[in-house]
This record gives sequence, C-alpha cells and structure tokens, in this order.
Amino acid sequence: MAADLLQGSPRIAPSILSADFSRLGAQLAEVMDAGARVIHVDVMDGHFVPPITIGPLVVDAIAAQVHDGGGLLDVHLMIEHPERQVAEFARAGADSITLHWEATPHVHHALGAVREAGCGAGLALNPATPAEVVTGVADLIDVALCMTVNPGWGGQPFIASSPAKVAALRGLLPAAAAIEVDGGVDVESAPRCAEAGAALFVAGSAVFGAAEPAEAYGRLVAAAGAA
Repeated sequence: MAADLLQGSPRIAPSILSADFSRLGAQLAEVMDAGARVIHVDVMDGHFVPPITIGPLVVDAIAAQVHDGGGLLDVHLMIEHPERQVAEFARAGADSITLHWEATPHVHHALGAVREAGCGAGLALNPATPAEVVTGVADLIDVALCMTVNPGWGGQPFIASSPAKVAALRGLLPAAAAIEVDGGVDVESAPRCAEAGAALFVAGSAVFGAAEPAEAYGRLVAAAGAA
C-alpha cells in the first residue's frame, strides 16, 4: 500500500507540524475524512535546522489512526546523522523515511538502512544542492524531496526556481521514483510543481493554518490535480 500511495496518483501530504497538537487526532481525522492518505511528519533536531520538533513517540501515537484510515506516515528527518534514528522511526510506524543529502556523509548507507527497515526511502535536497547528486543513489530512492524553501524556518516564500529543479530531478530518476515538494506549497505554486513533474505536495500551514483544514486540503487537491 505504501508504494501505491507514494508512486501512484499525485497526492497532497498535510504536514502535522502546522497542526494544533492539543487536538491532533481530531485534525488528522478531518483531513483524512477529506481524502488525505499521506500524512507528513517533520522531524527537526535543533542542529541540522534550528527548531526542535517531534520524534518517534508522536509517530507511534498517530500510527494506528493513520494506518487504520488507509494512510501512510511520510517521515521527513531534518536531523544530523539520520541513519542513527531510522530503526526507531520504523518501529514507531513510519512507512517512508526521508533523510537529507546534506545531513550525513553516508547517504548510500543511510538509504540502504531505510530500505532494510522495510520503509520507502526518500532523499531530500536543500535549495542550494544540485539535482545531479541523486545519480549515485538513484536505485535506492523511492521519493526525491525537493525543498522549495530552506528547511527549518517557517513563513518563507516559495523559491521561484524550484519547478526547474523538480523537472531536472524527474529527468534524472527512474519513473517509479516520486518527486515531492515541501515549502511554500499553495494553490499557486502547486500547479507549477505538478507541471514540472512533482507528485507529492507537502502542505502544512496551507492546510492546518486554514480556518477549515478539510476545505483547504480540497482546494490544494484541485489545484495540483491530485487524488
């Protein structure tokens, strides 16, 4: 099921980073009832990026709800040496785990560890990292995450050159690898990324920052031509 959701029809992936954690379960139910099946989990360690966010305990707390609803947990590790934490997030219920090219000198090993843990393997690239770095590990990538803002800081504008990088990634990777975008994704930027080849669209404040998250999710689905 994880492979079908990651590599099938385009999907909006609401990020719980922007959710109201005092009623996280209710907000998850709201977007899943609206059709969301990929739930994005942003993990930050205060080192690779300045903020400290959430860890395996939160993944474990929501895994049953997401899986019982037919969804998957798309865990994005914005942490140093992510290979050290892969097993914990896999045990907690992650279905896919994305790590950053810039966060470890052992990218090949780290992606292999994700695969060995039974999860889809994702590789994220910061805005300044060229698309071409994926060529050496293309056979290990299920998802290539193109950061469309600099990771770790909220409220940044979408980087205008991002669709060109998405298109470059699409040309470098096998058709089975999904291209994901994260940062500043809204009803204006999502169609541009979709046209360039993106199939997964992470949206935090654009969904959970709205007065009606389910309606906001629906608008993004329509804008991106997603399922």
